[in-house]
Amino acid sequence: MITRPRGTSDILPGEVERWQYVEGEIRSLCRLFNFREIRTPVFEHTELFLRGVGEGTDIVEKEMYTFVDKGGRSLTLRPEGTASVVRAYLEHKLYAEGGAAKFYYLAPMFRYERPQAGRLRQHHQFGVEIFGAPSATADAEVISLAMALLQRLGLAGLSVHLNSIGCPACRPAYRQELQDYFRPHLAALCPDCQRRFERNPLRLLDCKEEECRRVREHAPQILQRLCPECREHFESLQDQLKQLGIPFRLDPWVVRGLDYYTRTVFEVLGADLGAQSTVCAGGRYDGLIESMGGPPVPGVGFGLGLERLLLLLEKGGHLHLTPPGPLVFVAAADAAGSRAALALTQQLRRAGLTCELDLTGRSLKSQLKQADRLRAAWAVLLGERELAEGVATVRDMETGSEERLPLGELAGQLSTKLKGRNRKDDAGITY
Repeated sequence: MITRPRGTSDILPGEVERWQYVEGEIRSLCRLFNFREIRTPVFEHTELFLRGVGEGTDIVEKEMYTFVDKGGRSLTLRPEGTASVVRAYLEHKLYAEGGAAKFYYLAPMFRYERPQAGRLRQHHQFGVEIFGAPSATADAEVISLAMALLQRLGLAGLSVHLNSIGCPACRPAYRQELQDYFRPHLAALCPDCQRRFERNPLRLLDCKEEECRRVREHAPQILQRLCPECREHFESLQDQLKQLGIPFRLDPWVVRGLDYYTRTVFEVLGADLGAQSTVCAGGRYDGLIESMGGPPVPGVGFGLGLERLLLLLEKGGHLHLTPPGPLVFVAAADAAGSRAALALTQQLRRAGLTCELDLTGRSLKSQLKQADRLRAAWAVLLGERELAEGVATVRDMETGSEERLPLGELAGQLSTKLKGRNRKDDAGITY
């Protein structure tokens, strides 16, 4: 038997409804914030991620699924969303519209890494991007959207961890200061941090290895080394978050792992995910679009893992799903009923009734057992005698009572019964 690859998952019927619920809340909230959905290819030219994500990042060095196609082109399954959205923004000249462009996406991402709680090799991400807005108000907007979604879904105990990592004017000096601090401790650092020391020293600050965390305790912090423009931007963001009533804490160890980030970086942490507690992360990337051949357009956004979000919702008991509407099962008593069942089912569906019928030629007794397993509200029985009289026998599967209804009136009568049943459901009576 062939099984699914490690680090992937099947989202089965019964589980899909949870995903649809969360995705529906995301789409509804993005409409309120006037973000427009964008969909990009699941694979891109590898060069896009080398330029956009950064050759010295863990994603590029260790985690990308890259292959050569039959035309000899190097392609990569999308490991993150921002670079693809930037590519689409430039390719289709969306910047020509002027003003701030606001996008969101719901899409699978692919990274070769050790599977862990809420993180798979194929995982799904909700992300937002704002292009063309340099002010801290845009930073506050995306953080506000993230918190509004999590609160709408019922989550509590969340905290925003906020930092600034400066810009090309002030970060190089800080980068050198970090290397000077960590150089005497290189032997004590984990292999990943030893590799990052030259190419991406800011990542030394967010390593989760205990010895690396011990070494960083007295490392210099960038908030005391920001240039005047970065300091003003960061202070403005804090003021706006306070106005919005969004609690946050300054965290000098939040740096993000992608090369394109500048100034604001943030994470939203949940208390119920253990060591892997980050449910949402993002920040500002003012130089990314220009580095990929576009105009000097600033950007800010975040990514939120759906698997991890669903874990939080399940642990907190926040997945309150609406049960499916009452089902009508059309059962055939004989060959004549079988011939008529499909047409009747389609007629009922056109009237807005959820219907099922037997597709395997089972006996009437077996069909009624199936209707009971499906928790059908009614079974509509069709046979030669019913068809000859122009009626159907309708059985209430809860009470077992039966009545004969004219076929021409069946859709209207069942729709009326459905409305009455829904009123009972609203009163707390379940079917």
